[in-house]
Amino acid sequence: MIAGLVGALTLTGCGSGARQDVNEPNGNFTVAVASATFPASQRLAQRTHLVIAVRNAGVTAIPDVAVTICNLTCAYPAPRGAGTSAQAFAEDLDMPYLADPSRPVWVIDRAPGACRFSCQSGGAGGAVTAYSNTWALGTLKPGATATFEWAVTAVKAGRHVVAWQVAAGLNGKAKAVLADGSKPRGAFIVTIHSAPEQTYVKANGQVVAVNR
Repeated sequence: MIAGLVGALTLTGCGSGARQDVNEPNGNFTVAVASATFPASQRLAQRTHLVIAVRNAGVTAIPDVAVTICNLTCAYPAPRGAGTSAQAFAEDLDMPYLADPSRPVWVIDRAPGACRFSCQSGGAGGAVTAYSNTWALGTLKPGATATFEWAVTAVKAGRHVVAWQVAAGLNGKAKAVLADGSKPRGAFIVTIHSAPEQTYVKANGQVVAVNR
């Protein structure tokens, strides 16, 4: 869960094994969010891209640059039904007695990272981590930029909020901060219209949308 990332909690291995955060440096790492984009107006069945580009604005390599996708907010502790209680790009249903209240708002067609783990068939992608809703792209050298990109398809109409936050490591010791010391986070407010996207296929095989 996001508690391990945003709440700066450290994890230990099972039994008497070594701590998982033993090799993660402790401190702040300055980043800049070069861009963060996601269309504010979408349609059912429309495929779009959420893209977050993170630049290392410091003088030290970032151990493992990562982005967490949250429902409503990435603050910790999050309100009931928010944070990472729902799956990424999903929302919790406000109904009792559900074993899993999380229901998708978008289906993830392609996740960040190299195409591994059957990502062509909707798998998690090469940047997947053991942490809920978090993807990591590894070490980021000073001045370098890591681009996180999700291809998603809208499946639930309405007004939705997708929040995100950048981390410098996966175990809470290495923390990403902006130049002013604040946390690199944000949110997209998206309206998904119930009328599905209309498309047609050109003679060259290109699929063209006609009502964006």
